Amino acid sequence: MLASAALNGSGSLATLVLRKAGGEGGGGLKFPGIEEMVEWPALDFTKGSPFAFNKVALISLIAMAIAVIWFLIAGSKSKSSLVPRGSQNLAELAIEFIEKQVIGQAIGRDGLVFLPFLLSLFLFIFFGNLFGVVPTSHFGANARMANPVFLALLTYVIFIGVGIKHHGLHYFKEKLFPPGVPKALYVLVTPIEFLSNFIVTPFSLAVRLFANSLAGHILLVTFSVLTATLWSMSPLVAAAPLSFAMLVAFTGFELMVAFLQAYIFSLLAAVYIGQSLHPGH
Repeated sequence: MLASAALNGSGSLATLVLRKAGGEGGGGLKFPGIEEMVEWPALDFTKGSPFAFNKVALISLIAMAIAVIWFLIAGSKSKSSLVPRGSQNLAELAIEFIEKQVIGQAIGRDGLVFLPFLLSLFLFIFFGNLFGVVPTSHFGANARMANPVFLALLTYVIFIGVGIKHHGLHYFKEKLFPPGVPKALYVLVTPIEFLSNFIVTPFSLAVRLFANSLAGHILLVTFSVLTATLWSMSPLVAAAPLSFAMLVAFTGFELMVAFLQAYIFSLLAAVYIGQSLHPGH
């Protein structure tokens, strides 16, 4: 009941399409405002409390639960079967992908200790993004800034912590005063390095994920409204198949973006962790 209430709320994509295409003020092509596409009210029984719970929170919770349940099932099957199959096989493929394509590319063998974090990061972002094309949801968990900011700050804390753990305060010296630079240039280089390594890095991680997720959501809403509107306008109904084809194409594109954004975020997180392990490289 909770899931149904949140996923089928007044702000769902289907509701927006029907309302905007169906004749508010005489019909015609009317796109929803940005606030209608990204602002989701809290469920009634949580309104006014510090623990307000809305559609985005529910999607995030489900995305996390999918990954956890999947690996719990795969782990239980691995104890009773020597040959991986089904969910166990998919779990091993996911682990192998992160191990070889993320950790192997960005950190090296000494980065395997970060496999659980990077795998969790990848799966949470991927499953959260997929909700952008799931019927009755049509909104990715990362199309609001809260999730990307939290994930970026978590990554930031981890790679700074790794640097301090392995190099002490010398880590900051390596980052702020790169070796081989003439001392006179540190007046310019050090502020730039500080902004680049400690301010821009988490900001760019969050904005990249958020912007791509929101852009995809807006494109899907745009072509959904356009298709519904053209279908209801008899002189232009011939153009509806073209608009619908674009909607299908962008839906497929969103599936690819869901994977790519999860991969890019986890890969960049691995790069920053690798730089903290080996700051002189």
